Amino acid sequence: MTKRIISNNSDITVTSDTTLSNSFIGDTMQICVVTRDLYRMLEQFTRIGVGPWRIYTFDQNTVRDQSFRGERRPHSHRLALAWSGTTFWEVIQPLHGDTIYTEWLERHGEGIQHVAQTCGALTFDERIREFGRRGYSVTQSGNFEGKVRFAYVDTEDTTGFAIELIDFPDGYDMPEPEEWYPAPPPK
Repeated sequence: MTKRIISNNSDITVTSDTTLSNSFIGDTMQICVVTRDLYRMLEQFTRIGVGPWRIYTFDQNTVRDQSFRGERRPHSHRLALAWSGTTFWEVIQPLHGDTIYTEWLERHGEGIQHVAQTCGALTFDERIREFGRRGYSVTQSGNFEGKVRFAYVDTEDTTGFAIELIDFPDGYDMPEPEEWYPAPPPK
């Protein structure tokens, strides 16, 4: 077994060909691109075969407990979701208010802003505590429809992107979207 001492003097060991002794992240379930123009970006994804897209508005009417950098701050954005295999893609266009998405666009322009991780069997609150224990704080959070909690962990400076944690309740199905792009699936 190979051991390596890392900068914080932790002793981390390789436990298998896919894990370390401190592994907890789990599967990547979502990749998110932030854009200034939702429909232009969806058109490009559709050209490479990703879609159909479900489009939603996330605002004070659909998301409870909105926070940004530790403060209750209302904001809104349009988002689109589409599956590709077991991963779902998300495209977000910020509309109003301060968010990690507007910060990303100002600093980096359009591109992959976050990925969502499953974190194995850890509960949502345990995931947040584990990231906190490792020195990472929550930058933005909310609760979609009062059912799906989500939080973004500020890993951008160390990984180049944020990590999103999502708590889908058992048996949860996304609501019917406001719109489909380019069209709804056949029934």
